[in-house]
Amino acid sequence: MARSIKKGPYIDPKLLKKISKIKSQDNVVIKTWSRDSQISPEMVGYTFGVHNGKDFVPVKVIEEMVGHRLGEFSLTRKFIRHGGKIQKEIETKKKESVITKK
Repeated sequence: MARSIKKGPYIDPKLLKKISKIKSQDNVVIKTWSRDSQISPEMVGYTFGVHNGKDFVPVKVIEEMVGHRLGEFSLTRKFIRHGGKIQKEIETKKKESVITKK
């Protein structure tokens, strides 16, 4: 749900404080738990370590990301392929056929 225009975008004040201390050219990862902070134009060029519940995922901010939230670029769920025993057998057969062709 969008935040009202009169309130403006939400950016964590601690995050803004960390950005002001560091230059964008430095290859420093700024760690943050604030996944709900909106990306502003001042953040372009910085690398953020966004916490996904387990570890920090590095997110390099570019111009196209402005207006989105930091959490959108740090997935919290890991996709493990569909299938099972049968799918695993099919994949091993494909690998074997590729190896024999070479």
